[in-house]
Amino acid sequence: MEPMQQQLDYFRERIRSAVAARQPLQLRGGGTKDWYGEVPSGAILDTRPYSGVVGYDPTELVITARCGTPLAELEAVLAQHNQMLAFEPPHFGPDATLGGMVAAGLSGPRRQAVGSVRDFVLGTVLMDTRGEVLHFGGQVMKNVAGYDVSRLMAGSMGILALLLEVSLKVLPRPFMEATLQLEASQADAIRMLNEWGGKPLPLSASLWHDGRLLVRLSGATSAVRAAQTMLGGQLLDEEAASHAWQQVREQRHPFFASSPASSASSPASSSTTASSLPCWRLSLPSIAPPLALAGEQLLEWGGALRWLRSDADAATIRAAAGQAGGHATLFSGGDKRAGVFHPLASPVASIQRRLKHSFDPEGIFNPGRLYKDI
Repeated sequence: MEPMQQQLDYFRERIRSAVAARQPLQLRGGGTKDWYGEVPSGAILDTRPYSGVVGYDPTELVITARCGTPLAELEAVLAQHNQMLAFEPPHFGPDATLGGMVAAGLSGPRRQAVGSVRDFVLGTVLMDTRGEVLHFGGQVMKNVAGYDVSRLMAGSMGILALLLEVSLKVLPRPFMEATLQLEASQADAIRMLNEWGGKPLPLSASLWHDGRLLVRLSGATSAVRAAQTMLGGQLLDEEAASHAWQQVREQRHPFFASSPASSASSPASSSTTASSLPCWRLSLPSIAPPLALAGEQLLEWGGALRWLRSDADAATIRAAAGQAGGHATLFSGGDKRAGVFHPLASPVASIQRRLKHSFDPEGIFNPGRLYKDI
């Protein structure tokens, strides 16, 4: 019997035993995001042995791999063909896996230009609580049969099913990139980014912090150079620019210095230091003005993603985010008793519970990891 089939049989046996014993399972890859979301519980089901690229067609811009495949390995395969995971998923450590990337649903700096993890998921293979293998979606964008089910896996924190395989759309690396640095207040940065966002400029990332605005231009050489001339600012050298975006992608920027993510998280480093402040992730309309909240802020995605280090209480932060038309997630640190993710409206919470029951009626997959009562 092939090793991967043996691994599938092992998963099936573990899941059926857990259902029979009514014991929860913690679906876990490299553990680089153990600190994210609600506190994990249950016996660990390690997905890393189920690894490897199943199929890759560079001409079709599609790659399919198993859940335990290291992200670093996947990106190395793509790099050989000058292609990439366009949404720039953070790793938060060398052991990050494909399954964990999809389950967490986190995207990096380029998300403002190309979309999120969810937008690039074409198809999935899952294992349910009966140990059955289910196929959803496909390997082309136009194949919509079951497509929404595959997209549900992104950001689900593993509460619905064991993700076995994922097919992802990939993109070519841009011909040219340039990073510009400008001085700007937060209000001016928001205004400029929204003005630029309404123009045909090759903006692929932005970052504002402490009076400094960075914008990355990506695309055809002529388009990038024309945008450079239009926007002005100081051009960073290639090495400094690459380092800057890697710092923010992996949250090693000074703003995140005391967060678990910045220290290549492991279970041993999943708590913040006594002197650190909770880190909040606020998703807002890009045109929302600066929020009058105590603490330090960092902006990404043209102003649509705002990070906040603050000791303000959860109710105050979430009220401010809600008033601005968005929501707030307690990303790292702080008191999780108020809930990590923004509370759901009653109709939406009802849908989430029905989804959980439909996929996992016994409630054994990562229970409470997304919301405490789901």
